[in-house]
Amino acid sequence: MAKARNVSLIEARLPEFGEPTVEPAIPTAVHEARVAGALARAKAEGLDALVVYGDREHTASMTYLSGYDPRFEEAILILVPGRQPTLLVGNEGIAYTTLANGRFEAIVFPALSLMGQPRDGMRPLATELRAAGLAPGMRIGSVGWKGFEADDIGFDSYWLEIPSYLADALRALSGPKGVVNANHLFMNPRDGLRAINEVEQLACFEFSSTFSSQGLRNVLFNVRPGMSELQAARLMAINALPGCAYPVLSGGERARVGLGSPTLRPLQRGEPFFMGYGLWGSMNARGGFLVEDERELPEEIRDYVPKLVAPYFRAVVAWYETIGIGVPGRALYDAVHTIIGDPFFGVKLNPGHLIHIDEWMHSPVKPVSETRFRSGMAVQMDIIPATGAEYFSSNLEDGVALADEPLRAAFAQLYPEAWRRIEERRKFMIETLGIALKPEVLPFSNIPAYLPPFILSPRRVMACQ
Repeated sequence: MAKARNVSLIEARLPEFGEPTVEPAIPTAVHEARVAGALARAKAEGLDALVVYGDREHTASMTYLSGYDPRFEEAILILVPGRQPTLLVGNEGIAYTTLANGRFEAIVFPALSLMGQPRDGMRPLATELRAAGLAPGMRIGSVGWKGFEADDIGFDSYWLEIPSYLADALRALSGPKGVVNANHLFMNPRDGLRAINEVEQLACFEFSSTFSSQGLRNVLFNVRPGMSELQAARLMAINALPGCAYPVLSGGERARVGLGSPTLRPLQRGEPFFMGYGLWGSMNARGGFLVEDERELPEEIRDYVPKLVAPYFRAVVAWYETIGIGVPGRALYDAVHTIIGDPFFGVKLNPGHLIHIDEWMHSPVKPVSETRFRSGMAVQMDIIPATGAEYFSSNLEDGVALADEPLRAAFAQLYPEAWRRIEERRKFMIETLGIALKPEVLPFSNIPAYLPPFILSPRRVMACQ
């Protein structure tokens, strides 16, 4: 476990790490390999086929396999060994399938369309499922957006989180015990298919994270009292890349909730402030007070930095200095809770989790967890204190990837522009902030571990002494 460090406020110059001029993509061959890997994993667990459900909010596993993400309709992807995958989409989704890099046969199933649209040529769902290769007696794995585990009281493998119409159709075909929840194949934190990322996927996540973190950087250096929350949110330069969470920005009492969307309410000097912006594979957040220094805080909380921010940042540093390939989840949990485990800090959720197209995929960061971090994982530094007191919170959320030497070499060779940003971020964290990163830790944020507790003094940040 990393040793707790002495920290203090310093004046720092945050380098301009830059934004991407090259956009990575997932090649067709990678999608094909993913489908083959998913079917092999399914076969090893006694499954004959996989049926993947997706909609606008729940797209990660479908997009991982096919490159297709439903925009406002639903979609169903059917994987059967020895057959090309079948993708059922709505009326307006069929043209959009041509932009996906995966290989599949796209079929219009009008019931997936919006209400009132034409249902011309529609066949029963059971007919479409059979035409895609599903047959009576098959054991089918259902993949949606959420698995269930031993902590979920009463759980068994037949709990499904997909719509009833699809679950009913599959059970009518396969039998009441023939359909099981198979999300763990993709999402378990030990060796889930989406837990270990290819270099192409990590490059896509770095691309997204650069934009989301740069958006928060724009706010940090330009927000002013009197702006409405909506005006401040515009500083993020939200660019319409696919998101994994609502953009949030708020001040005052609403900031204490954290999840509220911006409004026309004017931001006021002296009040709590929180913001977050997440794109596929990234989530960045910052929180503090909209002041220049502690003298603008109420007298009873002018010890905000020594009482809350400093121990919080020590925990952040311990997180960064602990994370690495082969580290068990309990070590990361202990590194944080040894420093800010006191109830005052109010850290309730896991201090860190795996991130993918979905913002929170799973988390191995738990007490006594022996699940070890592996090369290829994308991990969110996500420690959220909620004091419930006038001290409000201090918040810093950014993402990293873990990469062994071969993966780092491949990243540097294939994506030199992104690799330059990663190296410069590492240099800033090590040399300016004093955080001793392991070689395999690749920061994806343009505000890496950059924590100004006083939002109106964005160059005064926490650092190790």
